[in-house]
Amino acid sequence: MRPIRILLPLLFLSFNACADTWTDPAVAAKENPDFLIQGEYGVALSGQPLAVQVIAMGEGKFDAYLLEGGLPGFGYTREKARTKLSGETADGKTVLQSADGKISAEIAGGKITVTEAEKTLAALPRVERMSHTTGEKPPAGATVLFDGSNADEWNKPEAFQDGLLANLDISTKRKFGSYRLHLEFRTPFKPDARGQGRGNSGVYHQHRYETQVLDSFGLNGEDNETGGIYKISKSIVNACLPPLQWQTYDVDFTTAEFDDEGKVTKNARMTVHLNGILVQDDTELPTTTGGAKLKITPEPGPIYIQHHGNPVFYRNIWIVEK
Repeated sequence: MRPIRILLPLLFLSFNACADTWTDPAVAAKENPDFLIQGEYGVALSGQPLAVQVIAMGEGKFDAYLLEGGLPGFGYTREKARTKLSGETADGKTVLQSADGKISAEIAGGKITVTEAEKTLAALPRVERMSHTTGEKPPAGATVLFDGSNADEWNKPEAFQDGLLANLDISTKRKFGSYRLHLEFRTPFKPDARGQGRGNSGVYHQHRYETQVLDSFGLNGEDNETGGIYKISKSIVNACLPPLQWQTYDVDFTTAEFDDEGKVTKNARMTVHLNGILVQDDTELPTTTGGAKLKITPEPGPIYIQHHGNPVFYRNIWIVEK
């Protein structure tokens, strides 16, 4: 299994919607030291005993999760232990501790050291991962919906911004039945925000079924978080990467089937890989999701990208119809 490879630093579009929102990692690193502390600590290999995900919570405060089995996609599953630590940066040190005080961690020099009863459990480097499908080129027969040159396939030309596609409640001009969809997205860094206010967007299939987009790095992986199908199915594992890293959705969508009277005989289904990791396995879609514009009918529907007050950007979108 090789779902993710190491990511080297890249330069991205600069756009600050407000004082606590960053869309460029270089600017975030310069203006907010918490950005260089938050992230994943571990090794992107299977068979590792532990990994840590550190989430910036604003003003030098952090939550972190000690994951048994390694990073998601390389060993950690929902069934394994997940221990929460909390703390802050003070006097040049970032120190975190579990609620019972038994486990502590210190972040310094690009690594985290985790201890219990003065015994070192792990000393882990900070790592940036990238899906192996990032930058994947459309195969023969694919319809390119966005390649960075224009937004001609979409209903709002203003969504084309500096070579990226902004989430301005946009729909494809074309409609689709069953297909395989590839797209890449990037959520902003909003350390002071919480929950659904943190990088919220969504990709709707046929404008009926939503695969959520959110900065849900380090969270449980619920149906309203990235990798989830809104109100229908939570993700198998939370494979969301930290904000301001490009992430991938690869979706195999099968449309509903109908009899001659227009009644559903088979519900739509969806298999989803987030960052190369399976998060939905042939999941049945018995209903539309919140915000859907179309009811379930035999008619095909567009790809719709939702705007929810957050600057989320998309790139490299293509679709192969079945």
